[in-house]
Amino acid sequence: MFVTGAAYAMGGSPGGGAGGGGGLMGLLPILLMFVIFYFLLIRPQQKQASRQRDFIRNLKVGDRVVTSGGLHGEVKGLTETTITLEIAEKVRVKVTRSAVSGSSQDAAVPDAQKPS
Repeated sequence: MFVTGAAYAMGGSPGGGAGGGGGLMGLLPILLMFVIFYFLLIRPQQKQASRQRDFIRNLKVGDRVVTSGGLHGEVKGLTETTITLEIAEKVRVKVTRSAVSGSSQDAAVPDAQKPS
């Protein structure tokens, strides 16, 4: 009685086909999820990081910037790793280049008023 159930379980597909394509079809949803994650999450993040690196690399004296800590200032000096910002008249601070988060002009304009 129990042997017949085991025999059916070990048998092939009812149509007599090999059924070998089931393994590949099982991977298809996982591959599809990876492609979706790549285009929705990974790629945009890499583009943003690339723009940030280029912005920091191309800073020059006189640019107005905002740091990640919220300081707004004008670039007065540059070295390979640090930036000297003037945040008020005769008040200068040194920050690392990686602390700069963006341009001061971008931070001053609300998102609703930014030109497209």
